[in-house]
Amino acid sequence: MKLQVLNVQGTKTKDITLNDNVWGIEPHQQAIYDTVVSQQAALRQGTRKTKTRAEVSGGGRKPWRQKGTGRARQGSIRSPQWRGGGVVFGPTPNINYTKQVNKKVRALAFKSVLSLKAKDSNLIIVDKFEFSKPSTKDMVEVMKNLQIDDQKVLIVTKEKEELVIKSGNNIEGLKTINTKQLNVYDLMNATKLLMTEEAAMAVEEVYA
Repeated sequence: MKLQVLNVQGTKTKDITLNDNVWGIEPHQQAIYDTVVSQQAALRQGTRKTKTRAEVSGGGRKPWRQKGTGRARQGSIRSPQWRGGGVVFGPTPNINYTKQVNKKVRALAFKSVLSLKAKDSNLIIVDKFEFSKPSTKDMVEVMKNLQIDDQKVLIVTKEKEELVIKSGNNIEGLKTINTKQLNVYDLMNATKLLMTEEAAMAVEEVYA
């Protein structure tokens, strides 16, 4: 697969050939779904909790005597049928929500999403970013030059680049990560994938 490499002015500088085994496969929807679900499940804290009848306060004695009142017998105001009583089978904080996805499925999901972006012309490769200082104005100008200023954009660099990150922090719909942080959810969530040439080659080296 051949793609143009642009500079930050939006001008073509050269063509590069990408490996079809990474950027040109038939997308596997189930692998994408399983990987996204696994990623979202891993973010769940599992801190929800309700008190059982042993944990709520009060109710140390029997509310009224067993017989002779005409009312139903009760042993404790902590019982579940009482307002403010303990909850039966309520959620506990020790639930493990993680869903395991093996390496082959995860790799297939990555390649599927990258192929989707390339197939739908939503993959843009630039030679490099040139910021002498953090500048939102300059980043907005780059987005306009590449004609993606009104879309959700994921920028991927090979290494962590503070100037690029800070320049894009205040732009709505723009997120910057490096190749080590690359994940299927962020790829799917973005309309346009903007990668440096170095980042694209690094990703290809991992998944080829």
